[in-house]
Amino acid sequence: MQDLIIYKDLITEIKTLIYRRQYEAMKAVNKELINLYWEIGEEIHNQQQEKGWGKSIVEVLAKELQLEFPGVKGFSAGNLWRMRNFYLNYHENEKLAPLVREISWSKNIIIMERCKDYLEREFYIKAVRKYGWTKDVLTNNLENKAYEKYLLNQTNFDDTVPEKYRQQAKLAVKDDYNFDFLEMGLEHREAELEAALVKNIRAFLREIGEDFAFIDSQYHLVVDDTDFHIDLLLFHRRLRCLVAIDLKIGKFEPEYAGKMQFYLTALNETKKLPDENPSIGIIICKGKSRTIVEYALKTADVPIGVATYGMYNILPDNLKDLLPTPDEIAGRLEVLNDLS
Repeated sequence: MQDLIIYKDLITEIKTLIYRRQYEAMKAVNKELINLYWEIGEEIHNQQQEKGWGKSIVEVLAKELQLEFPGVKGFSAGNLWRMRNFYLNYHENEKLAPLVREISWSKNIIIMERCKDYLEREFYIKAVRKYGWTKDVLTNNLENKAYEKYLLNQTNFDDTVPEKYRQQAKLAVKDDYNFDFLEMGLEHREAELEAALVKNIRAFLREIGEDFAFIDSQYHLVVDDTDFHIDLLLFHRRLRCLVAIDLKIGKFEPEYAGKMQFYLTALNETKKLPDENPSIGIIICKGKSRTIVEYALKTADVPIGVATYGMYNILPDNLKDLLPTPDEIAGRLEVLNDLS
């Protein structure tokens, strides 16, 4: 035991070194695997072009490869055809061709087959690379339209969140939340909405994001002997901060931002731990004017996002019409380049 204490720092350093090298080795293996699949796909395509072969080439090739490499997975006819499509999709794209080698084959296939737009593919490839999304998290984000909601979300995070956490914070707040798991009528009170979300807390956390943890509803704050209550208080693991949620069943009003600013100031002064980052607020309303939200957030000096909610299964058409131009989207995606 005494020896363990003496050598504790050395042991910790060696363990860290081993884990880091294991991770680097895994990345190198993955890159070589992607390179192999890329070259196989290229060769299949070239042979088709030269000899006029159809899709049947992969059936013959799959049988021969499985005989030559018994027990080696990845050489089914379906996967060989994906390799050919993978090469065709990316070989002329100078930006994405290097990026696809930095995420796993299975995640590449999910993105390639479910995203038809190169800008959308770029978003998900960079998000997987930067934030370490698992297959399930990637699929969930695709189903929840994370790309569109990231482009549309209304926050003041550019001015209020440190650069190190800014893009992660933007990903954490959607522009529109889908509460189709709630069994509620279109007409309801705020207390009923809050109670229903708490009752369905697992579904709510899946919708709002995997890094959120629930702390309490009607969270009690006391300021100068006066009682205040935050509708929902969460904690974001990656951002390491408290997240206050204010629920509104009507349209956004400018005074909501002032109220949230007060809540966040109180949380930071009385509840935030020394090693935590400043709190973030999310105001979730039934509707909003984007211009009014923009004006209301301009003067706020604490991080606030304003979102809407509804009970539907697809991105509303009125939000699709608000998506930025391709050039604007490309500019926003550039900020996801660097690992942090």
